[in-house]
Amino acid sequence: MENFTYCTPTKLIFGDGAIKNLPEVLAPFGKKVLLTYGGGSIKKIGLYDTVKELLKDFEVYELSGIEPNPKYTTSVLGGVKICKEQKIDVVLAVGGGSVLDCSKAICAGALYDGEPWDLITYKVKAKKALPLVDVLTLAATGSEYDSGCVISRTETNDKVGYLDELLFPVASFLDPKYTYSVSRKQTAAGAADAINHIMEQYFCAKHSTLADGMCEAAIRSLIANAKIALEEPENYDARGEFMVDCSLACNTILSIGNSYSGWPCHGMEHALSAYYDITHGEGLAILTPRWMKYILNDSTMERFVSFGKGVFGMDPALSDREIAEKTIDAVYSLFESFGMPMHLKDVGIDETRLQEMAHHIAENEGLDKAWAPLKENDILEILKASL
Repeated sequence: MENFTYCTPTKLIFGDGAIKNLPEVLAPFGKKVLLTYGGGSIKKIGLYDTVKELLKDFEVYELSGIEPNPKYTTSVLGGVKICKEQKIDVVLAVGGGSVLDCSKAICAGALYDGEPWDLITYKVKAKKALPLVDVLTLAATGSEYDSGCVISRTETNDKVGYLDELLFPVASFLDPKYTYSVSRKQTAAGAADAINHIMEQYFCAKHSTLADGMCEAAIRSLIANAKIALEEPENYDARGEFMVDCSLACNTILSIGNSYSGWPCHGMEHALSAYYDITHGEGLAILTPRWMKYILNDSTMERFVSFGKGVFGMDPALSDREIAEKTIDAVYSLFESFGMPMHLKDVGIDETRLQEMAHHIAENEGLDKAWAPLKENDILEILKASL
């Protein structure tokens, strides 16, 4: 096993009605709260009114309209401005991963005197950040239980992952009922995102029986509960287990002691959604089986065989090559069964900018140092195969 330091300071508060504890969680930080949310779905399901009632004794300011693939110039800088002008004490994010990601960047930028992009791009290390509390309404990214965020800067086609231990939420409220209204498309995309989070940690050089078992079990749970949630959107148990799966998927606990894989599918997908603003989980569903097929060789075979047996119950009597190839087919069929688009053309991407994106990925994502190294031409071939 690799050396590791593991710490998750975030408190998960799970269950029906858990939000009643929101005031007592926020109170220690002060009275001035920045409430952040997205396009208004929290108002449609009544959550906005619930939050405002619970915060009647607080001074609440709002940042609404946070985009999917949250934007630096609009949402992040807008939130930082409010925090500085109003001397905000704590940020409350109510929504899905995009709202949480944006709010994390706001928390760091609010206590920094310079350009927040310098923090996001690691030119400067944050010394402090505002505390963040969240109420989750969409299970997918795991941002509620990790220290990372992904921020887009449209004018430069950059989508940057920013990690800092200061960005762990203080507490995350997980009530499955707040995900009942999540659309079929977003439920499927969330499942694809979380499954790929785990796969990015599984396909690596050094691993253990413990990590493999946790990863495999989490993916089996995601598959089973996603299928139920897609057909029964208000199935509390399925939505609940799905939420917890997503929270654990990106928290690093599932791959504790593993070596780093380079997260190649995320590295490639970041360019797709930066250039075309597509749904992140859909981009991952398209890329993942093509990446698997491209990197399959004698040196990577073991991981495919282990994954196929552990997740899909592949017949051990088959040859390793047969198991590996059937595993790739099973991943493709799984995402297809969720109703995901499985070609780039299905999400409005043609060959026009593939070369440009491949170059951007090669220059910015460091995939030449991944578990299965990818250079610019390799990336281009995977993108072409995804058309």
